[in-house]
Amino acid sequence: MNRTHKITAALSLAVVVLCLVGSFMTRGVMEHLPFLHGQGKGWNAIPRPYGIVDQRPWQTAKTLAPLAVSAEELEFAREAGRLADHEVDQAFAQSLRQASAETRELTGEALALQQRVNELQQTVKEDQQRIAALTAKTPPTAGAVAGAASAVGTPGDDLDVAKAQLSLDQEELADSMDDLARASGDHRGKIQQELTAHQAEIKKYNLQATESDGQAAVVSAGRYKTLAGQVSEWWAQRSRRQLIAQAEQLANADVAALAADHARLEAEAQAAEGKAASAAGESNSSRVRDLQSLATQRNILSILDDRLGSQQQLVALYVRWGNQVELQHKIMLHLMLQSLTMIATIVLLTILAGWALQVTFDRISRDRRQRQTLRIILNLATQVIGLLLVLLVIFGPPQQMPTILGLATAGLTVVFQDFILAFCGWFVLMGRNGIRVGDWVEISGVGGEVVEIGVFRTWLLETGNWTANGHPTGRRVSFLNGYAIHGTYFNFSTQGQWMWDEIKVSIPPGTEAYPLIDKIREAAVKATEADAKMAEEEWKRVTHEEGLPHFSATPSVDMRPAGGGVDIVVRYVTRAGVRLETRNRLFGAVVELMMGAREVSAK
Repeated sequence: MNRTHKITAALSLAVVVLCLVGSFMTRGVMEHLPFLHGQGKGWNAIPRPYGIVDQRPWQTAKTLAPLAVSAEELEFAREAGRLADHEVDQAFAQSLRQASAETRELTGEALALQQRVNELQQTVKEDQQRIAALTAKTPPTAGAVAGAASAVGTPGDDLDVAKAQLSLDQEELADSMDDLARASGDHRGKIQQELTAHQAEIKKYNLQATESDGQAAVVSAGRYKTLAGQVSEWWAQRSRRQLIAQAEQLANADVAALAADHARLEAEAQAAEGKAASAAGESNSSRVRDLQSLATQRNILSILDDRLGSQQQLVALYVRWGNQVELQHKIMLHLMLQSLTMIATIVLLTILAGWALQVTFDRISRDRRQRQTLRIILNLATQVIGLLLVLLVIFGPPQQMPTILGLATAGLTVVFQDFILAFCGWFVLMGRNGIRVGDWVEISGVGGEVVEIGVFRTWLLETGNWTANGHPTGRRVSFLNGYAIHGTYFNFSTQGQWMWDEIKVSIPPGTEAYPLIDKIREAAVKATEADAKMAEEEWKRVTHEEGLPHFSATPSVDMRPAGGGVDIVVRYVTRAGVRLETRNRLFGAVVELMMGAREVSAK
């Protein structure tokens, strides 16, 4: 690793560490329910409701509803939506009651706005009365005489003007009431707007809600036939269980908050009742106001009791829903264990089937080379079948994305073209005209004995020159099997592994060469007669020739001048396995002939 690589690795490690630290510090934003994020500062702000009225119970139920899968979960989702909607409606009612019960002393700008609102309300009332009067005066046939009265005013024109004035005054009244609400802190208008929006959302949700009852949990879980689908659903159930746990936690917090509000308002109501009982001598108008205030407080307490009961029911419902998801979690785990059992069974059966087939074919075939070839084929076939079965259990049968699969296959073909060609070449080598372990071959100029033929490679034990000693060099040479398709290879081994060999002999000066050459030829023919005959018959059978072959296995003797004597080269056919013995036998015969010729020359 050079200096640049070290610097790059160090920078990458630093970035990874910083990103991990930053992810840990910002983990508070990864809330499953998006409306739980607070409006305060910081990553882990305390959640606060949006708007004046807290609508989180309904938002929680609405968020969880689309996640329901089974019939049991759908029932829980519908019940949660009903309870949450009721609780939010009661919250709006409580807020409106409290806003109406509040008494405020208006001063300054708020007092001036109140007076302006009163004036505009009176003006709007007068406009409405005028419109009613003009409507009564307008004759039904006013449209028929509109052309004749176009130059003068008519009751219809006055009515249009009055309606336009009413619209203008109503707009001004609404604007003034908004200004008064902001100045005095009266939120009844804002609460009413939120209630209207909530009702519209409920109506839209009910229209979009599905009417399907779904399937039971066990039946619904049966839809996931593959291990990949089961694992995906298992993780989805885990996330759903966390969401429901968050919703339960939120409902418990709301129960605690409502209980605290109820205790506070109960204490205030009891204090107000005691105060009203001690003020028996006050005027009737004061007593009426006090009694009305007490009635409003009791009404608010009743609404709080209803809300508290709804929240407690929501807590119990989320607990039951979570238990149901936990049960479905166990069902999915059971199915995953079944799929894993099936995969392990397939692997075991694949191993046993490969072993059984190898034992069977080993007993049928006695040829060592054939057994090795069959063993390789059986191992490869059983492993491929086992892998396909395992992939079917994990992913299921392919149904979609044929184009992507085609492109992926084309890309893999380009990348692994050498290995694919080598695999196809292996079938060629296993054919009738291929090679076997033990054959003497020459591949890409390298000769040797075949020691192993794999699916992708052929291994040779390299030997020296064929016509020299022919001993192994000790080197093991490997070739991709693609040479069987786009290359050239020579196989010197037939059934008898016949090959041409030669010996060189120097005839010294003074020896009659021609008679000696004739005798050496006769000795070579006699020594290799049986082998030559067998070689010719086998070559004829291999080449499917009829009649006499076009080549002969008869030994030949070539004579070459060399210095003061003559060199002769004797070529003959022999088997590769006994070529050294044949060579030694011929050398012995030649030496005897040469010694006899020398004795004759000496006499």
